Amino acid sequence: MNEKEGKHRILILGASGFLGAALYKELCPYFKTFGTYHTDNLSLSKNNQFFQYNLEEDDVFEILDIVKPTIIISSLRGNFSAQIIVHNHLVEYISSNLCKLIFLSSANVFDAYSKYPSYEHDKTLSHSIYGHFKIKIENMLLRLPKKKTAIIRLPMVFGTQSPRMNKIIQSLKDNSPIEVFPNLIMNVTNYSKVCQQIHYIINRNKFGVFHLGSNDLVHHDDFIKDIVESLGIINAIFKKVYTTNDERYLAVLPKENLLPKHLQIQSQQILNDLKL
Repeated sequence: MNEKEGKHRILILGASGFLGAALYKELCPYFKTFGTYHTDNLSLSKNNQFFQYNLEEDDVFEILDIVKPTIIISSLRGNFSAQIIVHNHLVEYISSNLCKLIFLSSANVFDAYSKYPSYEHDKTLSHSIYGHFKIKIENMLLRLPKKKTAIIRLPMVFGTQSPRMNKIIQSLKDNSPIEVFPNLIMNVTNYSKVCQQIHYIINRNKFGVFHLGSNDLVHHDDFIKDIVESLGIINAIFKKVYTTNDERYLAVLPKENLLPKHLQIQSQQILNDLKL
């Protein structure tokens, strides 16, 4: 561990979720890392680094006062209204403390723009409730001093044991159709690369908006079929879903805040990792 790495105290809100847990595992060997979990979990309740936290009932300030984080990573899930209140509190805390917030956002902040991929400084606009909610929090954070936030916009996240992979595998076991969107052009990533990228952003004290998706674009149906093929399944059932007659984009491509080559990813690497 180098001296620079060890100085941070990191609090991951939502550390028992899929991405939050992966981030905790990535960062824990290098930093004093704490996390929150929601539902009763015997192993986490015995871990002094973890705090049970219900975002609809509990006061986040209590945890902040105990941990005194220099970096907060927000990978919370749950009630949108409650999350907005929590992030208001986080903004208040960050404004008056030596602390930075890394917020996991989504490609859905651009889901109203279907004609082309989206880059870091493009205007956000969403037709979905989820996208609209993420935009609301992003706008809240963009009012903070620049160096106090990093907004991480993610496309669909894959990887072994990821919720998306588990859903595909369950459909294959049940012999039920896997939904594919033939007109959807997107980019993708996997959780292990996201964790490495966020680790780098912390180490190098980076700030701003980051699009952490693959550098290339794929059609949703082709990519899902490639995943199924990589699992060695040849008789899967697919259900084609057309939400529009035209091709539509939901892709967050990096242009301004490019990470080093070894931290960039192509869609083929995600498929290769699933075969390992």
